[in-house]
Amino acid sequence: MEPSNNTGAGAQGSAPLDVVIVGAGFAGLYAVHKYRGLGFSLRAFEAAPEPGGTWWWNGYPGARCDVESLDYCYGFDEGLMNEWKWSERFATQPEILRYVEHVVERFDLRRDITFNARVTSAVWDDAANLWTVGTSNGERVRTRFLVTAAGCLSLPNTPNFPGLSGFKGKWCQTSAWPKEGVDLRGKRVAVIGTGSSGIQAIPVIAEQAAHLTVFQRTPQFTLPQVNRPIDPEYEAKVRADYMAHRQRNLKNPAGTPRLLIADSAFDLTEEERNAAYEKKWRSGGAGGISAIFGDCMKNLAANDTAAEFVRAKIREIVQDPDVAEALSPRDYPIATKRICIDTDYYATFNRPNVRLVDMRVTPIEQITPEGIKTPAEEIPFDVIVFATGFDAVTGPLLAMNIQGVGGRTLKEAWADGPHTYLGLMVAGFPNLLTVTGPGSPSILINVIVAIEQHVNWIGDTMVHMREHGLSRIETDEAAQEAWGEEVRDVANQTLFPLAKSWYNGDNIEGKPRVFLAYVGGYPTYAERCEKIAKDGYTGFHLSAPGHAPAREARRTEPA
Repeated sequence: MEPSNNTGAGAQGSAPLDVVIVGAGFAGLYAVHKYRGLGFSLRAFEAAPEPGGTWWWNGYPGARCDVESLDYCYGFDEGLMNEWKWSERFATQPEILRYVEHVVERFDLRRDITFNARVTSAVWDDAANLWTVGTSNGERVRTRFLVTAAGCLSLPNTPNFPGLSGFKGKWCQTSAWPKEGVDLRGKRVAVIGTGSSGIQAIPVIAEQAAHLTVFQRTPQFTLPQVNRPIDPEYEAKVRADYMAHRQRNLKNPAGTPRLLIADSAFDLTEEERNAAYEKKWRSGGAGGISAIFGDCMKNLAANDTAAEFVRAKIREIVQDPDVAEALSPRDYPIATKRICIDTDYYATFNRPNVRLVDMRVTPIEQITPEGIKTPAEEIPFDVIVFATGFDAVTGPLLAMNIQGVGGRTLKEAWADGPHTYLGLMVAGFPNLLTVTGPGSPSILINVIVAIEQHVNWIGDTMVHMREHGLSRIETDEAAQEAWGEEVRDVANQTLFPLAKSWYNGDNIEGKPRVFLAYVGGYPTYAERCEKIAKDGYTGFHLSAPGHAPAREARRTEPA
């Protein structure tokens, strides 16, 4: 659906919409389905020409989910869960897009989505209790509620290397991979970055390129994915009662099947502990080695037993001892950066056509017309692939140029880092609700579980307001401050703050260093949200048309 500029539902001069949804990835699509079913008038805007969100943009070689397919899917409709059949244990990007398209067609979602329309502004009218939302295609629509479902990993970290504009070859980003593909056969290729996307792409690119040079700033811990066709026996067990399987997952911290073996790594002997690590290494999958002992993310000594196991594996796999050492992380605990899973990543560095450049020793000085210059040499390339990640969690929200009460921008409100209540709302920005926003579990759990919980909570809240004749909801500063303290306190009880990572915003120059997620786990968080709503929306102010919102600060103490 492509409404003409400034016309249609919510356009200026017409009746305002109930809801505008930003994004048509997993979060935006479910929001469209959910809120339409609740009887709300709505529009969704998506920057891409098709649905899928980050999965539409990230079509790089080897792109694959790191949550098992049977768990990385919607759980809101039992029929949908039972009718869709995944082919592999970990789905590829094309298969995920086929699933997305199936969902879109099944629930007739396209008619409420405008594609090729990036939200470029959102301005709050305090007198009317309305948002005016502007898009890149020139539309301006008014809406009571603005629900952002833009995704935590959707704003690419743009390469900023001197000389890039003069490069004569082709360059591209994993996070915005050209839809026509990139011909790497017989080419001299550079990959800059060894995060999750780089680790997935590098083994595939190495098979295609004449020569591949990997530029690594920080070595990563990565575990074998051990992908394979769906195990029929396991699938039958899950599908025997798919909803019960889903409910069991919701009782676990990450919203996925739990792997815990013991409360402490030191509950086992060294031999028993290494046997447990070995078994998990061979079985593959995300979480894995860092998740089988309860103290791995809180006790540095326990964590180091897992880290050293992986470093030993690197030395065992990589034939060149110097390369193995360069690939071995030593300056942060395992899993305090996003844990990666791979297919033959470390073994790829044994190939004669692959070279590793350690940027801590020989950093990139500039991109030249012919290639890349380091202090030691200039290396010629035909293609440069930037696997430089994202301005995570906050970046997509700040890019919308949101202005709240009194014209204060979200950028101004978050000058020293994001402040939210539950990751759902920001003080001074009424009726703005952020799906998987900063301060929620989002990036640390199965994101579809996080999405469904937020979309459902927001929907229940809008229904509550409709039933009680309320037009405005906002959070107060005291509740927001208390929640921020709790998010920090819980994070500081773990090892996460010890790493320089995008979890803390460290990958973006000038970004305030704040841990971006709630570490307390899905069940604790979801129960907290439900209790707050049940208790009359503690920490929120709700008001009716024509009534100024109450301003008494109701401080919500951390649990």
